Amino acid sequence: MRAFRLAYDGTDYYGFQRQPDVPTVEGAMFDALRALDVLAPDADKPAGYAAAGRTDAGVSALAQTVAFEAPDWLTPRAFNGQLPADIRAWAAADAPDEFHATHHAREREYTYYLYAPPANDDEPPASDTDEGHAATTATAHTVDDDRFQAACDALSGSHDFHNLTPDDRNTERSPVLESTRDGQFLILTVTAGGFCRELVRRLVSLAQDVGTGEADLRTIERALESDPLPGHEGIAPAPPEPLVLTDVEYAELEFAVDEEAAESARAVFEQRRRERVTGARVAGRVAEGVRER
Repeated sequence: MRAFRLAYDGTDYYGFQRQPDVPTVEGAMFDALRALDVLAPDADKPAGYAAAGRTDAGVSALAQTVAFEAPDWLTPRAFNGQLPADIRAWAAADAPDEFHATHHAREREYTYYLYAPPANDDEPPASDTDEGHAATTATAHTVDDDRFQAACDALSGSHDFHNLTPDDRNTERSPVLESTRDGQFLILTVTAGGFCRELVRRLVSLAQDVGTGEADLRTIERALESDPLPGHEGIAPAPPEPLVLTDVEYAELEFAVDEEAAESARAVFEQRRRERVTGARVAGRVAEGVRER
């Protein structure tokens, strides 16, 4: 058994889990293993195979972890020889025979990069009205950091999140939400032993609503109650593209970084960063030009 760390850009994939007729990270990985003769043409998946998590469409990863029975020569750099450029293996660890990448994960960490310019210093933050609704005083996307952190604190800890996931069982979780300000972005880190479907993105959406003043802490209290939310009060998930699976922790594994494979990953993602910074600059110029006309 060997475990591999995978980094990938989820933009062009319909999630991690293999699906018929659409590109997925897992499907590309299995194709690579077939090309390397590690996976037989008629095999469904490698022996002992499991993955740490199933990221949604558009979600990226730094440390997705997969494990399966692999030959000694299958290093991360050998794996990369058949993987597409936007999926890079960069570290590996030998694992016990009974190792399971899903069940043996002790903690998972997701990071969300929320575009949320801080409120102007001369503009008072949104506050709750007597009627229990939040008054919105900030412009679109503007977030009050204190309100956002208060929402994170209220959502942290052991709760039943049945109103924040499409799952109908195993909805009790114990996430920890921590936010830091980085210029015009709030970086939200969410850690837990495991997550329900769409839970992280709905946590982001709810915390953002409180931070902008569109909701208040009583909205969170209601979402965590045992009664289902009516449809018009449902919490929609935040967009998937700013979300990254940044770490998966295992007690029994020691990953060794393959420096050649890691350099390949750094080169790929640095190039993508430059392309997107340029694209943002172009889009900003067009927006400014339309506004000026």
